Amino acid sequence: MPEPGTIDMKLEVVTLPVTDVDRAKRFYQNLGWRTDADIVRGDAFRVVQLTPPHSACSIAFGTGLTTGEPGSVQRLLLIVADIDAARADLISRGVDVSELFHLAGGRVPGPDPEGRSYQTYAAFSDPDGNGWLLQEIKTRLPGREWEG
Repeated sequence: MPEPGTIDMKLEVVTLPVTDVDRAKRFYQNLGWRTDADIVRGDAFRVVQLTPPHSACSIAFGTGLTTGEPGSVQRLLLIVADIDAARADLISRGVDVSELFHLAGGRVPGPDPEGRSYQTYAAFSDPDGNGWLLQEIKTRLPGREWEG
């Protein structure tokens, strides 16, 4: 197994393909995400960047950014400490969020019966069908934090 890299590399932006930039911007702003940029350079380029509360990683979408098909990005995880509160917040913002589920040979309705971190999820999509998962993590597994 190779040694871990020694150069800091931080994933900071994930690009999403969308059909309507303004609609996507309104959707993510409605989630309470911070708007970091909305840059237009002529008719062929626009980038909008938003960041979820307290996240180190942002999303970007726009015109002239990607050849990906709208709705093709799936399984974007938003890590939350309290999945019930996070789900309720999204629902209060008009988002269609699935019921809680856990994975046990497939999606099984309800939270993880043992209340384990990493095991309980809820799903939602943006207007283009890009898929998001809320994942509840109360305690990180050993080795899942970079040392200072």
